[in-house]
Amino acid sequence: MKTITAVFILSLLTTYLLTPWVRRLAMRMGAMDVPDARRVHTEPTPRWGGLAIYLGVAVGMLAGLLRLYLLAPSDEVFIGRALQFLGLLVVGAGVLIVGMLDDKKQFSALIQLGTLLLAGLVVQLFGVQIEGFAAPIGGKFHEAQWVPLGVWTIPITAGWIFVISKTMDTIDGLDGLAAGVSAIAAFTLALMALQAANLLDQPYPNWLIAITAAAIAGAAGGFLRYNFNPARIFMGTGGAQFLGFMLGGLSVIGSFKTATAFAILIPVLVFGLPFLDAGLAVVRRLLSGQPIHKPDKKHIHHQLLERGLNQRQTVLILYGIAAAMAVVALILFRKAMGQAAQQGV
Repeated sequence: MKTITAVFILSLLTTYLLTPWVRRLAMRMGAMDVPDARRVHTEPTPRWGGLAIYLGVAVGMLAGLLRLYLLAPSDEVFIGRALQFLGLLVVGAGVLIVGMLDDKKQFSALIQLGTLLLAGLVVQLFGVQIEGFAAPIGGKFHEAQWVPLGVWTIPITAGWIFVISKTMDTIDGLDGLAAGVSAIAAFTLALMALQAANLLDQPYPNWLIAITAAAIAGAAGGFLRYNFNPARIFMGTGGAQFLGFMLGGLSVIGSFKTATAFAILIPVLVFGLPFLDAGLAVVRRLLSGQPIHKPDKKHIHHQLLERGLNQRQTVLILYGIAAAMAVVALILFRKAMGQAAQQGV
């Protein structure tokens, strides 16, 4: 637990200290978010905050992995598991870089789609895959059997990671919203991993999941110092999609591996707010005959602003919704772990 706390603090401080430098870099390179009819902010604001978040995650992760390496019962045990997480970090760098370029050049939706799907495919080379899911037996939710995906593993994993990455980008519309929701999701995944490590006596990969999630939560928290309303810097497309990619990858390594029917609901609840917002946006655009990738100003946070709430009030309410969904996910996960322990999973 001390290692997890140390990783969180290290990532938080790294991002906190580097964000002012990244802000100056973005201004010097012209990576600015200029207000338009769809934007909520009123003054040009630097982007590229995702770079500070990435560096915070990387420093915390690598420090945590080094600590675990020193504690690992054998090099093979550690290296076999750590490869997945290093793969996430390496491929995540590619997601970040393309997103930062998009912040300057405004790529088409097709390029963004291709980039995220490619990332979801490449990361599978490191063993990050949804190998199957738990299906209820005879309609009984408390009983489940493991259903392997077979050849569908590759497209479903890529699709899942794409959806999480894109939905996290979609909710990045108010100061501090995406960073706070990401921190809540990461903190939830860290608690789940620690529960799994204790209840199932499976330190690997659960300690690694907890370390990575703590690094993400810490980096997002450190960035909030400059991103909460009134924001001095935005994380940009690169930052939002990087956070979504990392969280999506962690959920693949962790919660899908439990052979209980609850498992399939858990990651959906962890990312409940981004899913809800993106789902409503897709339905809204389909019903109105608009392309589903076309941005608008009708997201949940926009609706709350129209009802007279200010940015801070809106963000805090959405934090509360995300946290409530996370609590439900934790309750279900603990129940799933209890079932798995009884079944000897």
